[in-house]
Amino acid sequence: MDKPILEDRGSGILLHPTSLPGAFGSGDFGSDAYRFVDWLVTAGQSYWQVLPIGEIGPGNSPYMSSSAFAGSILLVDLVELSSHGWLNSEDLVPHPDFRPDRVDFTLLRPFRLERLRRAAKNFFASSHDDMHRLYMEFCITESKWLDDYALFMTIAERENWRDWNLWPTELIHREPQALRLVQKTCSDEIDFWKFCQWCFDRQWSRLRLYANNHGIRIIGDVPIFVAYQSADVWSHQELFALDDNGRPNVVAGVPPDYFSETGQLWGNPLFRWDIHEKDGYAWWIDRLRHALQQADLVRIDHFRGFVAYWEVAADAPNAINGKWVTGPSEKLFEAFKKAFPHLPIIAEDLGLITPDVIELRDKFNLPGMRIFQFAFAEGESNHFLPHHYVPNTIAYTGTHDNDTTLGWWNSVSEQEKTFARHYLGCDDQDIHWHMMRALSKSVAYIVIFPMQDVLGLSSEHRMNFPGSQHGNWEWRFSWNQVQPEFTQALAEMSLEFNRSPHAAEQHNQ
Repeated sequence: MDKPILEDRGSGILLHPTSLPGAFGSGDFGSDAYRFVDWLVTAGQSYWQVLPIGEIGPGNSPYMSSSAFAGSILLVDLVELSSHGWLNSEDLVPHPDFRPDRVDFTLLRPFRLERLRRAAKNFFASSHDDMHRLYMEFCITESKWLDDYALFMTIAERENWRDWNLWPTELIHREPQALRLVQKTCSDEIDFWKFCQWCFDRQWSRLRLYANNHGIRIIGDVPIFVAYQSADVWSHQELFALDDNGRPNVVAGVPPDYFSETGQLWGNPLFRWDIHEKDGYAWWIDRLRHALQQADLVRIDHFRGFVAYWEVAADAPNAINGKWVTGPSEKLFEAFKKAFPHLPIIAEDLGLITPDVIELRDKFNLPGMRIFQFAFAEGESNHFLPHHYVPNTIAYTGTHDNDTTLGWWNSVSEQEKTFARHYLGCDDQDIHWHMMRALSKSVAYIVIFPMQDVLGLSSEHRMNFPGSQHGNWEWRFSWNQVQPEFTQALAEMSLEFNRSPHAAEQHNQ
């Protein structure tokens, strides 16, 4: 059996960068991100887990990206751009309707795009030879995905963001002459999208290095599927289950579950795994390699989909009448193993999990996930209860798809509350801290707490409502919510249960 990727006990916080404070409508890679890393250190934490940091898609979801490789340009720090002279002080005046507690994407996107365009124009007009050299090096190094991404975004904007199967036929089928014409006539626009990705890459690389140098490891997130309206599907149509017109016959989803009585109809195109297998899963290996340039280890969302995935007719109204279809299973992970001998992957093994999913996870010794909020409905036998954990586990009070722990507590049955009180040996007071403490005490190598639980926030502060198209991904915190006693309690808890970096120092003294 492979050596586990988790060797030391640790604790971390789940917080997407958009949820950080900041003046320009959402969190980004600016000074508040560095302040958050400093806070993690003070709070005795070792991990910062983020959601996918790629471009967002329908419903502003980071799980429906227009590229499996490109970063979200809404996360680019505008202040850093101004430090190079590419923006001026007037560009850094926030929109008067920006809110500190929510992201308003209808305001955010045009505000930031306008400033990114100004910055790009000033960059290309400048004579910063060193910066231009770095930009060109980036474009060459990342050309395998970057060229298609920039071309896709350029055409998509010109086509008013219509799905790519509605574009002119010659562009749908990527006829070389048609693509060359776009490259010739739209070179400035293509350069703009490349500039944005270069800025994203520079800033995130620097932030991640800062985190690593301060003992904080980044846990990234790789969605199993990609959006239909994406550079990947358009540029690699042979890898996806599409009809002759470029539209999916079948799409991804999950059957009815804890989150939805009608299942979840995600709508992503499905992979043609037979074609992926023929070239040794090259696209997937490139994708994972890219993700591991951005994070220290990655959670692969919907891990069970590699064993079997829920296939739904593209015109179905919901996901009820889908069917299970066999995935690539161990063949894909053997290919991963050859490319990455020490597989830095966390298996998101939630949902309807069958023995073959557990078998795949354990064959490659990948850590699975346990969610404490799921633990109290079935008595002592529930495998989400901490006394059932195995060390090779990442344990959470809840994830971005769950309610906050306080919100969950206020909505569960009295029977679950009675069992939880008995199991935890507590009353209702500070239930989130009692649950966090029970996880921290467990044998799980890593425990992760959503920032909302550290702050003791209720349902209106949750990040996502699965199955809902509106109001998601908007939550933000403010520094005045981070009370010193919260930081101290977290640090003391991590130290007590040997999860703090300071615990190792103390042990060695």
